[in-house]
Amino acid sequence: MAKIKETALYAPVKAYLVGLGYEVKGEVGAADVVARRGAEAPLIVELKTGFSLQLMHQAVARQRISDSVYVAVPRWKGRAGWKAFKANVGLCKRLGLGVLSVDLEAGTAQAHSDPAPFQPRKSKLKAAALMREFDAREGDPNEGGMTRMTIVTAYRQEAEKCARHLAEYGPSRGRDVKEATGVERATTMMRANHYGWFEKQSAGVYALSAAGQAALNL
Repeated sequence: MAKIKETALYAPVKAYLVGLGYEVKGEVGAADVVARRGAEAPLIVELKTGFSLQLMHQAVARQRISDSVYVAVPRWKGRAGWKAFKANVGLCKRLGLGVLSVDLEAGTAQAHSDPAPFQPRKSKLKAAALMREFDAREGDPNEGGMTRMTIVTAYRQEAEKCARHLAEYGPSRGRDVKEATGVERATTMMRANHYGWFEKQSAGVYALSAAGQAALNL
């Protein structure tokens, strides 16, 4: 498959802007594309064959000339491509940049966001969840940068308390595990059995499974 050239993006982007009433010229000064419409400030587009830090640097540098700066990249392919593209659109929004995608086969361009000042929306629910996890976690069992599969959460710490109780005392009622370990949600956790460590013996009574014994190195 032939490597895509940035120049292949120019004609679709130009046609798109001309359709919006702009006069368009390529390679004006340091900008890949410059468009003018009446007395409006210039619109600038930086072309790249894919998102990159270099593209972001160039686009941000063009904001010293105009508030209307876009980046244009080839249209994504597949679900993974869309996911990465969507994440990059979010990044561009935070930088105040617009985003165009170019369908090279159809020869068309599409706008996915327009340049605008970014105002991040804070999530009180996510902030509260973050602080609950921080407060509930005992000590500092993880090093920053670890993979998600190995992270010790407050939930895992509580599950381990329940598992160790069962390892020492054998099958137990959920309320007894709760009282002995201080884990308020002991019964719920053993019933949910997220890690596969517990086995239900009878109504409200749980024992340690083989997986639980392995997790505790028994």
